[in-house]
Amino acid sequence: HTYTPLEMFMPLYFKLLYSFLWSLAWFFSSAPALAQEQILNLYSSRHYETDEALYANFTKLTGIKVNRIEANENALLERIRNEGARSPADVLLTVDAGRLWTAEQMGLLQPVKSPQLESRVPAGMREPNGMWFGFSMRARVIAFDRARVKPGEIRSYEDLADPKWRGKLCVRSGSHLYNLSLVSAMIDQHGEAKTEAWAKALAGNLARSPKGGDTDQLRSVAAGECQVALANSYYYARLMRSDKPEDKALVEKVGVIFPNQASGEGGAHVNISGAGVLKNAPHRDAAVKFLEYLVTDSAQAYFANGNNEWPVIANLQVANPALAKLGRFSYDTRNVAALGRNQPAAKKIVDRAGWK
Repeated sequence: HTYTPLEMFMPLYFKLLYSFLWSLAWFFSSAPALAQEQILNLYSSRHYETDEALYANFTKLTGIKVNRIEANENALLERIRNEGARSPADVLLTVDAGRLWTAEQMGLLQPVKSPQLESRVPAGMREPNGMWFGFSMRARVIAFDRARVKPGEIRSYEDLADPKWRGKLCVRSGSHLYNLSLVSAMIDQHGEAKTEAWAKALAGNLARSPKGGDTDQLRSVAAGECQVALANSYYYARLMRSDKPEDKALVEKVGVIFPNQASGEGGAHVNISGAGVLKNAPHRDAAVKFLEYLVTDSAQAYFANGNNEWPVIANLQVANPALAKLGRFSYDTRNVAALGRNQPAAKKIVDRAGWK
């Protein structure tokens, strides 16, 4: 408080009392305004521009402002751990179940009890004790050259190990998270010994050394460099929705299948984008509201239309022409926590298999 000329002539104890009363009045007059300011601090490894609308709609519905910190998963986990009890982070949002499992094992998350989340998120796509929840789903599909691969000639992930594909397979690095998650799922289904034999045979079928991202694998098939490849479904869906002539031409040349659709084969491998409330979240109520918002029909539509991912809500209709054209498929319903739990073993397997 700055004193007026009249106040300057007050005795010292009157000045102190006056300053105290003035500060008290300011605090109580400002408290309602301070209480009304609602924020959510989101640490996210999703880097999709279309998520802007997702967050803006949450603010519109709730009045809660979303502050974002974006980085890759490892950097975010390390930052949260280093910040400790003083961390401003409320929610961790990431693109792989394995990373959510890691955050849980590091003690960075807290459980959430929410009937809305428990009823709408399938059991296989959330941690049983409410430590994290999946909100969108992508499948690991097999792409193939329509001109050189006959329909039904390849049907499963296991088929990728068949010697008939020697020198005909393109795939990104085995150490990449997408492939480690696939190997982790294979371990959960077949055990480590069978999975390692599969990984070695797959590595022996490569047309070239692993390089690039998933879109690069699709382009390699279109260019004739290989006949089959692995990629996440949304990369292909993006090309399906593209107006670029080269992308349209690629989709004409390259088809995709959802693997392991026959009875007893377990269904296609899927992964999630998901989130959890952080242990030291300063705005826990806002964090829980945000998670519950992500399973509303409108938010699920943002995931589907914005980044070509499937909603986790069963039978929810979305207006994405690429997803509609890809059609329905069976997927592995075992809990995706296995993708994190088996990841250390998966890393050793891809190293020993020579899947660099």
